[in-house]
Amino acid sequence: MKLYYGWVVVAAGALMGCVAIGSVFSLAVFLAPVSEATGWSRTGISSAMTIVFVTMGFASFGWGALTDRFGPRVVVLAGGLLLGLGLTLASRATSLIEFQLIYGIMVGGAAGAVFAPTMATVTGWFEKNRSLAVSLVSAGMGMAPMTVSPFAGWLITTYDWRTAQFVIAILAWVVLVPTSLLVRRAPAVPAGDGAVGPMPGAADPGMTAGQALRSPQFIVLAATYFCCCATHSGPIFHTVSYAIACGLAPLAAVTIYSVEGLAGLGGRILFGLAGDRLGAKRVLVIGLFAQALGAGAYFFVRQLGEFYAVAAFFGLIYGGVMPLYAVIAREYFPMRIMGTVFGAGAVFSSLGMALGPAVGGWIFDSTGNYGWLYIGSFGIGLGAVAIALAFPPFPSRQRAVAQPA
Repeated sequence: MKLYYGWVVVAAGALMGCVAIGSVFSLAVFLAPVSEATGWSRTGISSAMTIVFVTMGFASFGWGALTDRFGPRVVVLAGGLLLGLGLTLASRATSLIEFQLIYGIMVGGAAGAVFAPTMATVTGWFEKNRSLAVSLVSAGMGMAPMTVSPFAGWLITTYDWRTAQFVIAILAWVVLVPTSLLVRRAPAVPAGDGAVGPMPGAADPGMTAGQALRSPQFIVLAATYFCCCATHSGPIFHTVSYAIACGLAPLAAVTIYSVEGLAGLGGRILFGLAGDRLGAKRVLVIGLFAQALGAGAYFFVRQLGEFYAVAAFFGLIYGGVMPLYAVIAREYFPMRIMGTVFGAGAVFSSLGMALGPAVGGWIFDSTGNYGWLYIGSFGIGLGAVAIALAFPPFPSRQRAVAQPA
């Protein structure tokens, strides 16, 4: 049986996402070695990651618009080339500000060229299995902490940090450049193993990007996306430190993050299958409520076994809900502007991700503990649920109701 090409695009997107996101987030592995070798403060080095989040969000919007105009292949190819160049230049930085700007802007901007364009492109290849396909791409990104990060850790034990980061840059070029050539724009009316019939989308197929970004559908999508990411970003970033503050050994505390990551992989597949069967919007609302409960549950845990239980639940949920935003956006808006729309949504998600680490650090510095971080995350999570309930009906369903039987 002939392989439907949409699955090739899914595999390429998953691989590229794993390497690109893994390369970017390997900064956590480099944090201590870079600080020890250069004398730069850990706060200063970590701030490069904050710049990455902001830059990645706004760059996703620009890359998404370019994807709509020129197609995804040239965009992800440019992103792969820029990522390797940014990592190479960062490995040669001679001052903290130089490192922050190169890593934050070039590397973060390059990552935006992989995330939003591939997610948006995959939504156009599928109708029947759209949620699963998008979730599989996201699962590839979720593999980064278990692949690129350990590889970066091994490199640092063998070489100095500059050589190790340069090797990561070479890896990015070797994988991303040839794999980008497999990414194609979806046909106007795909048909095959993964898609059936005409593709529903916006009520007005002639909708412009400007109209889409001013629409109630996008406003609700963006606000939900922001609150969702603001809910889980603080717990993701600070839970290891919270566990250490509770008296756990550092090595044991790090394994909590690994449990979250592993559970997130399963969550992506589970929620993808559920989204195809029950509807992405319904599954998202249920997932957002469960995510709020998971974030709040951290407030009550103190022992390693308790941390593992909450981390498994929390990772399963936040890993599962994230791919659903691309699916929902595709239901509302035509494919020809999906890159712009989803890229604009990524701006709000990145701002939400940037909020948690900074606010969590401020809460700890002000109170001496993380209690209000988890209480606040629970509250924001409930806010995300309330906003998601305001999603309008999907246009395709409106038309189906209006048509006579």
